[in-house]
Amino acid sequence: MRYRVDINNNLEIYDVDKVAKQAAGAVLLQIKNAVVLATVAREDEKVEGDFLPLTVSYIEKQYAAGKIPGGYIKRETKPGDFETLTSRIIDRSLRPLFPKGYAYPTQIVVFVLSADSEVDLQVMALNAASMALYLSDIPVDAPVCGVRVGMIDNEFVLNPTNKELDKSVLDLYVAGVKDELLMIEMRSIPQKNDKKEISNDPLDALNFTPNQNMNEFDEELMVKAIDFAGKAILNGSQIYEDTFKDARKAKLDLELNPEMEDEEIAKFIDENYKDEVKFAINQMAKSERASELNKIVKKISNGEMALNLDWKEEVISTVLNKYKRKIVRSQIINENVRADGRGLKEIRPISIETNILPSAHGSCLFTRGQTQALVVATLGSENDAQVSDVLTQSEPLSERFMVNYNFPGFSVGEASPLKSPGRRELGHGNLAKRALAPSVDLENAEVIRLVSEILESNGSSSMATVCGGSLALRAAGVNTYKLVAGIAMGLIFEDGKHAILSDIMGLEDHDGDMDFKVAGSLDGITALQMDIKLGGISLDVLKEALYQAKEGREHILNLMNEADLKIKVNDEILPKTEIFNIDPSKMVDVIGQGGKTIKSLVDDYLVTIDLDRDSGEVKILGKNKNLVYEAKEKILEIAKKDNKFKGSKKDHKKNIKFEIGEEFEGEVKSVMPFGAFISLRDGVDGLLHISNIKDELKEGDIVKVAVDGQKGNKISLKLV
Repeated sequence: MRYRVDINNNLEIYDVDKVAKQAAGAVLLQIKNAVVLATVAREDEKVEGDFLPLTVSYIEKQYAAGKIPGGYIKRETKPGDFETLTSRIIDRSLRPLFPKGYAYPTQIVVFVLSADSEVDLQVMALNAASMALYLSDIPVDAPVCGVRVGMIDNEFVLNPTNKELDKSVLDLYVAGVKDELLMIEMRSIPQKNDKKEISNDPLDALNFTPNQNMNEFDEELMVKAIDFAGKAILNGSQIYEDTFKDARKAKLDLELNPEMEDEEIAKFIDENYKDEVKFAINQMAKSERASELNKIVKKISNGEMALNLDWKEEVISTVLNKYKRKIVRSQIINENVRADGRGLKEIRPISIETNILPSAHGSCLFTRGQTQALVVATLGSENDAQVSDVLTQSEPLSERFMVNYNFPGFSVGEASPLKSPGRRELGHGNLAKRALAPSVDLENAEVIRLVSEILESNGSSSMATVCGGSLALRAAGVNTYKLVAGIAMGLIFEDGKHAILSDIMGLEDHDGDMDFKVAGSLDGITALQMDIKLGGISLDVLKEALYQAKEGREHILNLMNEADLKIKVNDEILPKTEIFNIDPSKMVDVIGQGGKTIKSLVDDYLVTIDLDRDSGEVKILGKNKNLVYEAKEKILEIAKKDNKFKGSKKDHKKNIKFEIGEEFEGEVKSVMPFGAFISLRDGVDGLLHISNIKDELKEGDIVKVAVDGQKGNKISLKLV
């Protein structure tokens, strides 16, 4: 059965009961030329334990964009970061829909079968997965609707195309059901102003930094944007329900785990161990609390009551943990007291140390309560950028700002093996990157890598990464526009009342109803992430949380500003970057015949040189600042010379024309950081850019190339 749904600026075409009919639910969704398949499968036997065994996998097939996977193995292997992050978004949006006590292993798989460069695959994948779940036999009562909101020329844009998103200052992704919000991802997109005119005289003021607007969003504007998204979600949810009400499978009457495994044990704990449980919650540190609760379990299981009634220790432990949750929540709602004695808005004690690692470019040890992050900044050259393929783009994406987050087991007192980063680590690193990126002028900065080593964790290590990362950048001498801090907020809904918690610890995250992370400067928000565990959240409560987060963020930023004033930059070990402009017509002289001049500069001054032949921008990076300055002066000297000779070979070369697609078997004359120069004909060399080089090249190699473009005497090449 085919359904055509005109919804939120998209025409969605769903095919139901056409493919994957043995799955519990499956839909084929097409928007423009993009097609995704979403399936839901469920096991018949429940798992042991108090958790929802849901797995979500979003997989991009390379054939969807007419590509063959690169590398030695010509098939899709490990999911990329975008696939992993999209899987997390779908999981976080759909998890709250499952009924309480659902414990059947369930898998949601989304395959991208056909890609369209103008279609938002994240929004499409979520809506397809939601519909497959809604139409399945799993007892889920409502479909999720996901939307993306941009802001172009001060106007909100619903579900912008990828091209429109490039012009937007806001990227807000919201999922919800009817009038309840379930998941939020937001980032501000910095916009660079036009560069000022640069004199062609290389001795004029050549060093410049283009102004960049960080585009922080104040709380009021953020609420308006989320409200705009919420109205679209309400509209979309209703349309989905009306369209697919007759296509749903009959819901299975599944056995659900009870909220409390054994009410008799719960009553026994309440009557005999309530004070001991409250003491463990309120007086103990994190590790001590777990140990004390375990002692209570042992005491109960070895007691006369447990032995007579054959109570299992595992059941007692499960009941005690749920009873502990009840105590934590009741205490917060009714007494406004948290487990560690803080008020609802109180931030844990913070200590900050910078540049504690002598050989690292920049470092910050940020400690907040029992959460501690060591964030280290390293500066590199263009060759250090992370290159990754994007399904909807023909050219690889080059990331010049990276944030890696590591969470070893010892940070929570566990002796677990060290593993490659999982979904959680990638998600936390991506959130910190989104928060910090607007504060860095990436056009004029070095390639930057931040690594956050979580040394201790008791809540919100991702926000500690943001705070420590912002100061680590300053400690490495990076001229960030503003300091950025992050804070994690919690929420408790109980008996018709609610309480919002600032700077939540692990216990409040585990036993609460919301995890809401807000990052930004003193002037506004740069990144948001919100997850609701059960049900949804209203806009009024969200607004209250945003303003309370602002208070906490300002408190943290004031402490960070004090630490910033005390930073001593390790100038002697920092690489030096010089960025300036010369007359674009002089670029050919800086490069030299076959790249000889620039190769000599690189070798003589031990620097990396990147040239923009269209704008005339020169970027020099080296470990020795004196050699960087000398290389700059040498390039300025070359650019100032009058190198025009009448009747020279250079003039002759300007008149040589090449046909686009003309092929040559040319010799590699020189290899530069930005590409390789290949001999063609009539003494003319062409440039094979680094992005077109698949295997390592060296001087003297013979390669087959074709002319890709010609601008004057500049010839660009591609491999054949």
